[in-house]
Amino acid sequence: MAHSRLVCARLLCSRLLLAALLLSSFAVLVSATNDTDRLGLLAFKAEIASDPFGSLNSWNDSTDFCRWYGVTCSRRHHRVTVLDLNSQGLSGPISSNIGNLSFLRELWLQNNSFGPEIPSQIGRLRRLQLLDLSNNSLTGEIPRNISGCSILVILTLQFNQLVGGIPVELGSLSTLQWVSFSANQLTGGIPSSIGNLSSLELFYCSENGLSGIIPESLGRLTKLRVLALGINRLSGTILPSIFNLSSLNVINVGMNQIRGNLPQDIGFTLPNLQSFAIAYNQFSGTIPVSISNATNLRMLQLQRNELSGKVPSLANLRNLLKVLLNFNYLGSGGSDADDLSFLCSLTNAANLTELGIAGNRLGGRLPVCIGNFSATLTTLGVALNPIVGEIPREIGNLLSLQLLIMDFNLLSGPIPSDLGNLSNLEVLTLPGNNLSGVIPSSLQNLQRLIVLSLGGNKLEGTIPSYLVKHRSLTQLDLSSNNLSGPILFPMAGSLLYLDLSRNHLSGVLPMEIGNLKHLDRLDVSGNVLDGEIPSSLGNCDELTVLRMQDNLFHGPIPQSISSLRNLEELDLSNNSFYGEIPYFLGAFQYLKMLNLSYNHLEGPLPTGGVFRNVSATFVTENEKLCGGMPEFKLPECASRNSKSRARVHKLKLTIAVVFGLLGITLVVTFLCLCWLKQKRNEPHSSLLDDSLLNLSYGTLLKATDGFSATNLIGAGSFGEGA
Repeated sequence: MAHSRLVCARLLCSRLLLAALLLSSFAVLVSATNDTDRLGLLAFKAEIASDPFGSLNSWNDSTDFCRWYGVTCSRRHHRVTVLDLNSQGLSGPISSNIGNLSFLRELWLQNNSFGPEIPSQIGRLRRLQLLDLSNNSLTGEIPRNISGCSILVILTLQFNQLVGGIPVELGSLSTLQWVSFSANQLTGGIPSSIGNLSSLELFYCSENGLSGIIPESLGRLTKLRVLALGINRLSGTILPSIFNLSSLNVINVGMNQIRGNLPQDIGFTLPNLQSFAIAYNQFSGTIPVSISNATNLRMLQLQRNELSGKVPSLANLRNLLKVLLNFNYLGSGGSDADDLSFLCSLTNAANLTELGIAGNRLGGRLPVCIGNFSATLTTLGVALNPIVGEIPREIGNLLSLQLLIMDFNLLSGPIPSDLGNLSNLEVLTLPGNNLSGVIPSSLQNLQRLIVLSLGGNKLEGTIPSYLVKHRSLTQLDLSSNNLSGPILFPMAGSLLYLDLSRNHLSGVLPMEIGNLKHLDRLDVSGNVLDGEIPSSLGNCDELTVLRMQDNLFHGPIPQSISSLRNLEELDLSNNSFYGEIPYFLGAFQYLKMLNLSYNHLEGPLPTGGVFRNVSATFVTENEKLCGGMPEFKLPECASRNSKSRARVHKLKLTIAVVFGLLGITLVVTFLCLCWLKQKRNEPHSSLLDDSLLNLSYGTLLKATDGFSATNLIGAGSFGEGA
């Protein structure tokens, strides 16, 4: 019995000793692996070039590494599982030692300046589920061995400068749900292996240089919700298998070279579609009527394609925020058509903010129902269509409107005063129509107006005084109307663009023009303005275009113009400017076009700068110009010595003539005195009158030897022989 107890005691002791040895070995192992993480983090820190916020100051041996900033460890193994240093302003390389953090599940390094490359050692992180390196300065290629992160769920590398292709090896990461490579410089095609990512929900590859077709294999991604491939060089067609992905919420393939027709059943096969953006491609055919069945649709962006036909009713799309159909071939093109009736179906979209139908063939009249559009509508663009009739006054109900763009239609009648209700309006453009009447006074209520363009109409009257007082106005275009009267000032100092050309404006260009110090473009051509160029115009030293042709301006080109060194175009033609062409015009380095034709300019033509370009400089019908480049075919300028001799000769000739006339006067006076003396001594005769008459010319001619210069008093030293 005692022996049995002794055996049991020995057995228990041996087991305890074995357990102690195992625990000791485990502790040593844990300590060793923990030290690997600590050393890996310190090596990561050592390669950081800049830490502006001191985020890594706590990374030292005085503190347990699991308490360092951005570090999270597991409780069980005391290993690093999360490293989150996003948005800390860090710069420098991502250390290859990152691959030693073998328990790492999440790596957040976005919104820093890491670079230049993604270390291939990241492919050793087999437990990694999330990798976010977006918005850094990374270059080089995406490492192919990133497929070693076999349970990766989220991979976001957008907003870097990565090059090369999308690795084919990504197709093996069956757990990937979110891939974002947008805003890089990736090239090549989209690998068909992406179709193997059976868990993929979000695929962002916009803003790269990807080419080729969209692979049909993407049609196997039955969980895909977002397909974003915009702003690439993709071509071909979108195959039906992709349009059949009923899970899709977003399709964005805008700004590529994709062609083909839209499936007529698209509204049934994509019932969950919320955003459909195919702008700037070559899609053709009609807009499917079934689109109205995609009742969750919020964004419909079809602009800049080759779509044609009638726009279907969109009445069921009550969630629409944006409808952009600009620059297609929609509509019949007839001014008496009923192409705009679909607009009334959009009154059901209670949250509509943007509607654009510009650049189509949509004819007919604007329906008054547009006054019932959403109270949230901020943009309405209907330009470049054959729309006729008057502007509906009901537009004045759209109180949130910020942009109203109705350029180049066939609109007629007056500008409705109801537009003055649009107190949030910032851009109002109505040029190129047949609008008539005066500019309504109600527009003075538009105190937020930045751009006002009314050119190319039949508006009359004077420029309203309130227009020139808008402090926020940067662009004012009243060109090609029938406006009259003077140019009013003061104008808004914020003006960048002022076009008053081709009207009937009169008077002078006011000195206050110099207050427009930020003006980039000034066009007052084609009016009846007169006077001289105000010297204050030199204060507008940001001008790049100055057009004053076809007026009645006169005087010399002022020296103050020398301040306008940013000028690219200067047209002073068809006025009455005189004097010499100032040489400073040849020193304007940006001047690309100069027209001084049809004036009274004289003197030498400069030869520097724009004057070297005969095709960009026009000086015809200035008869007293000389010199310049031979291509101008102007007469040579007389030299200074020649001019001096000519002036001396002219002076001599003038003096000779003056003294000659004086000599004749003295001779005539002398002869008259002699005749009077003789008269006193001789009897009266009726023939005296005839004798005097004969003396007047015949005797004088003989006495002066034909008025020879040798007989003219004072002609000796100034005559022809001098």
